[in-house]
Amino acid sequence: MTSAFIFSDDTVLCRQLPNGWWPVQLELPPSATNSDEETQLAYQVGHVTLLESLAPRHWSSDINPTNASVDALKYADTLESDDGLINTAHTFTAQAASAITYDYAIAHHIALPIIAEGSGNAFVPYRQLITQLPVALSDQLSQAIQLLRWQTDTQFCSRCAARTIHAKRDERAMVCPVCRLRQYPRVQPCVITAITRPNPQTGEMQILLAHHHRYGQQKTPSQALQYGLIAGFVEVGESLEHAVVREVAEEVNISLSDIRYVSSQPWPFPSNLMLGFRASYAGGELIIQEDELSHADFFDLSNLPKIPSKGSIAYELIAQIANEQGLSL
Repeated sequence: MTSAFIFSDDTVLCRQLPNGWWPVQLELPPSATNSDEETQLAYQVGHVTLLESLAPRHWSSDINPTNASVDALKYADTLESDDGLINTAHTFTAQAASAITYDYAIAHHIALPIIAEGSGNAFVPYRQLITQLPVALSDQLSQAIQLLRWQTDTQFCSRCAARTIHAKRDERAMVCPVCRLRQYPRVQPCVITAITRPNPQTGEMQILLAHHHRYGQQKTPSQALQYGLIAGFVEVGESLEHAVVREVAEEVNISLSDIRYVSSQPWPFPSNLMLGFRASYAGGELIIQEDELSHADFFDLSNLPKIPSKGSIAYELIAQIANEQGLSL
């Protein structure tokens, strides 16, 4: 039998545990999984297979695992662990699974847990979950959201408009039976950059933060505006470094030096790969791109405004710089 997460758009069916929400995994009956014959038919939207998602300790040398055997933990074992949502953040590997939509479950008569107030089960937004889940599990949920959306968007051939079918032999592709065009899941690379400089008066390290229109406006005097890093999509024909230079120049009119890659994060809004960079301020007067930003400035690390939540690459880049200065967020 195959286990599956259940989604409704970008929310995930979860069970409430003492330390927070944890995604539910249902055991699917054999009739709900795709057989070889079913792959010949029009693709059934709402059911995707997920790859294993590895913990950061597999590539990061500065992570000291608190539990070396955590990779062997299965889902049920994690649920029983009181500290499983916290101590395994960088060591937990999410095993291969599948994902289905709520509509798919209803259409295929798959029994779901009770979802009602007081049941302990609820659909929780992905943005809320990433603040508390292990990195690998968060990435796997991101994978599911992106694949389910890709399925919905590729039911027809973009060249001749014929209905597509799923490729055979576990290949992630939607195939046109008429013109043979293959449509694969697409990832949109997006650079995000933490720009620093010493405070011209005090010498304290500062970081450039901007308030984007998408964060919303201040509704009450007590409500803090959220600030984030400069980010943008990579254009055709650009290197990542070129994209960093261009986006920063377009949005805040300054030049950079010492541009260096730090880390990446899959981000399912809509289907991005966030590529995190750091850079030093080299010169120029801050002039904001007003159709994107309402304000931008260099802030002392000891006096930051509201920033993106833990779990986002923006938070991790800011936290890394703060830690280097002996500060914690």
